Amino acid sequence: MIDLNHGSGFQYERPERPPGIGIAVNAAIDAALVERSRAEPPRRYVSTSGLGRECLRQIQYDYLAVPKDEGREFEPNTLRIFEAGHRAEDVVAAWLRAAGFDLRTARSDGLQFGFSVLNGRFRGHIDGCLVGGPVAMAYPALWENKAVGAAPWKEIVKRGVVLARPIYAAQIALYQAYLDLPNPALFTALNRDTFELHCELVTFNAALAQRASDRAVEIVRASEAQELLPSAAVNRSSAICRGGWSGGEWHAPCAWQDRCWRAAS
Repeated sequence: MIDLNHGSGFQYERPERPPGIGIAVNAAIDAALVERSRAEPPRRYVSTSGLGRECLRQIQYDYLAVPKDEGREFEPNTLRIFEAGHRAEDVVAAWLRAAGFDLRTARSDGLQFGFSVLNGRFRGHIDGCLVGGPVAMAYPALWENKAVGAAPWKEIVKRGVVLARPIYAAQIALYQAYLDLPNPALFTALNRDTFELHCELVTFNAALAQRASDRAVEIVRASEAQELLPSAAVNRSSAICRGGWSGGEWHAPCAWQDRCWRAAS
């Protein structure tokens, strides 16, 4: 009879697995993603993608390509998520086309549709425009897609994009205004964990588009005058600086919080 008592050497124990090649492969990928990110030239314009953020100073730092605080560059995991978001856009576009939608995502020269004003200092590029399709809705219509994790996806499904993600809502309104697409936009949100797709129509909000556009003008003019715009945070522990929930909205940690509070002192 086999002795299974402690120390007998016949216990049902799995041998420890060596770390394998995964650590080395992932480290190489992370290093390549960071190097590629650092090599990309900074954007020298106010982008629609971040104009809905609460803090004007944060947007101004981004517009001026001010170096981020030490240690606050994008982590490799964040860069992977950005990459997944870009790829997800192609996936959803292919699904829409397979379903019979006439979706235009690029001009004849291969570039994205978009707009550029203030001498190129305020720009935006749309995911696409729906010209026709099998669903009864008004065409042409802006198409905007986001790929998000399970928790924010469920929040968007429950509350709608306008309430759940005001930054996305401002972006959509700006595109509708500047590209003359006043019909309700089709917003799609892809759950990165399950690949479920949420779809909703977003009515054009002209007032929101005007407010967001006015912010872009304010940022450009203040920067030209070398004026530092005010911070939206009342103290350094604010979620706007450190990251977290505030006023029902999620804020990513600010990459310039050290610089910002040095300027305030």
